[in-house]
Amino acid sequence: MDIVLIRHPAVALDAGVCYGHSDVALADDAETSSSALALKLARLQVPAPRVLMSSPLTRCSAVAAEMANDFGCVLSHDDRLKEMNFGAWETQRWDAIDRALLDDWAANFEHARAHGGESVAQFVERVRAWLDAFGQTRELSPAYVVTHAGVMRAIASLVLDVPLERCLTWSLDMAGIVWLRRDDEAQQWALVRWNA
Repeated sequence: MDIVLIRHPAVALDAGVCYGHSDVALADDAETSSSALALKLARLQVPAPRVLMSSPLTRCSAVAAEMANDFGCVLSHDDRLKEMNFGAWETQRWDAIDRALLDDWAANFEHARAHGGESVAQFVERVRAWLDAFGQTRELSPAYVVTHAGVMRAIASLVLDVPLERCLTWSLDMAGIVWLRRDDEAQQWALVRWNA
């Protein structure tokens, strides 16, 4: 089973802004972004998708709709594929958020909710629920999933059995691709590509 995770392209916001659950626009139009991704996927020799899945947030869903049209496959949206909800920090500059709150969050990384949104543990459980449901549908492979960096790192952490804190240190560019493959006989996942 192959799952190809695709991070949404750049957004129309200044760098340094927290925008997890917020619905923000893409910097470029979806058609241009989709074409660039299709070329990248072809160069990597990624098999064409049987299905496309997406976060419902515009920065993902607009690109996914273009890709589904180009590949002639079904597109579905799932709220569990949204980025983490940062509550009151949404659309705030990271450097404008109270340093003490950020430090408290870092000190209790999994469970702190100083922002009033999701804790990391809640976010990971949401992503795990999606992954468990996806794992029951082998006929959907290969699947392309247009989503967010946090979701991609959470999935990698879960399937590769790597601590999330470690996955957070791995570079993941806008429009970056993570290709994962599951050997159904061995019931084991392998990383084919990271940040391609």
